[in-house]
Amino acid sequence: MTQAPRRKRDSAATKDALLQAASALFAERGFNATTVRDVAARAGVNQALLFRYFGSKQELFAAVLSHNSARLLEAQPPEELPLRILDNLLSADQLSGPEHPIAAMLRSYSDERAAHVLREELGARYAARLAELTDAPDAELRADLVLAWLFGIGMVRSVLGKSPLADADPDAVARHVARGISVLLERTDLPDEK
Repeated sequence: MTQAPRRKRDSAATKDALLQAASALFAERGFNATTVRDVAARAGVNQALLFRYFGSKQELFAAVLSHNSARLLEAQPPEELPLRILDNLLSADQLSGPEHPIAAMLRSYSDERAAHVLREELGARYAARLAELTDAPDAELRADLVLAWLFGIGMVRSVLGKSPLADADPDAVARHVARGISVLLERTDLPDEK
């Protein structure tokens, strides 16, 4: 009797499957309702592999954000990035309050390795790309100010649900924000006035 050949282990493919499954489930259900068991099941792998590769649910969430952000950063010319970030934050309104990605990101900060991924990989990448938009000597500070403002808008609008921002038309918000960003990052294009 011959044994079936062992399937070759492919850690890169397993990690990618887990990231894809987690990304879909976090988007569908939010952070709290997504379990590591469900992520592993959707990826078709043992739950132990999730912990081996990512350590915790918080680290997995941070890795998903980092992975999705890398695609956003690579796909956009730098001058479109600020308003693309804002658009993503405003379009995440279907998940509000504690299930909004920003709220889940804040929860992830309780895990030191997840916080490192968010701070160093995610924040640093965005800031570096935004800093390309100005020739000012304090380009990095300006980039951080834009990031802080954009994420603050997402927090006040979608996590806290504070009016009038929570009820404002996303296009109106984008127009106002674009004006402010253009002051900080001189080469940022303004959207056409409607």
